[in-house]
Amino acid sequence: MDGPASFPDVGLSLAVLDRVMPMHLCLDRQGRVTAAGPTLAKLFPDQPLVGEDLFGLFDLRRTAAIRDISGVRARLGQLLSVTQRKGAIALRGIAVPLADGGGLLLNLSFGSSVMEAVRRYGLTNADFAPTDLTVELLYLVEANAAVRSELSALNARLEGARSAAQEQALTDTLTGLRNRRAMDMALERMLAEGTPFALLHLDLDYFKAVNDSLGHAAGDHVLREAALAVISATRAGDTVARVGGDEFVILLPGQTDAKRLQGIADRIIARLETPIMFEGQQCRISGSIGITTTLRYAQPTPQEMMADADAALYASKHAGRGRATIGGV
Repeated sequence: MDGPASFPDVGLSLAVLDRVMPMHLCLDRQGRVTAAGPTLAKLFPDQPLVGEDLFGLFDLRRTAAIRDISGVRARLGQLLSVTQRKGAIALRGIAVPLADGGGLLLNLSFGSSVMEAVRRYGLTNADFAPTDLTVELLYLVEANAAVRSELSALNARLEGARSAAQEQALTDTLTGLRNRRAMDMALERMLAEGTPFALLHLDLDYFKAVNDSLGHAAGDHVLREAALAVISATRAGDTVARVGGDEFVILLPGQTDAKRLQGIADRIIARLETPIMFEGQQCRISGSIGITTTLRYAQPTPQEMMADADAALYASKHAGRGRATIGGV
């Protein structure tokens, strides 16, 4: 009986065999491993293969399960399905007789689980025979993964650029508020959804005097501070837009109570009337507000609501400025 330490007679040096068949097994007459290729050994990092029984390492099938070494001999030259018992890596194999007439050479290769084996055992090109098409497959898979990764990154950059461009198109560059286009879109959407809401049209009082006396830089500073004042008096879900030079529109979803709306408007005006400093100069402004709500209309339209809020705004102006008027009240 051949012992585990005996060198298999394959007609080739072991170094050559390892190079051209890095996943081979040499088996004695009883089916014990007498030599194993270096790549195959990597699939069993904690288990020396020499001396192990073939069927303790693998499950073998042709059309049915192969139970012993005689079953392998009966299928010499035929393609076998081989599955690693620990790790379940699927392989393909073919067995041929060794030159000694008793042992077998079982040459194995990866099947569909090659990528899993590469990932799990850290295999590289050097672990495959130079003529193995698996090497080319790995190159293709790596190239495909690199291309997919680059395309994914490119798509992410394009989506980011598109989102940034869209955001810029809907933002007032001076104040950071929504612009007229964004306000129109929000107004149309809320009306289409049937959401009850209030629309406030705000015009700054005495802004022209600041602009004329201290210049456009002061005016821009006051507009930015006014935007912050309005934001601080509204909720995160409200839409605050600068729609003109010193005009703002505020959409308040769910707010239709006249007393509450009056309180919100008064709070905005109070914050606008806090003096604003610019280069040591005190800038004083206020605000006039016109208010309308969807409850005033059977079928509200953007044009009607804007016109009614505008009329209420001018009523506030004519009444002395620095106040809010609710349309129809």
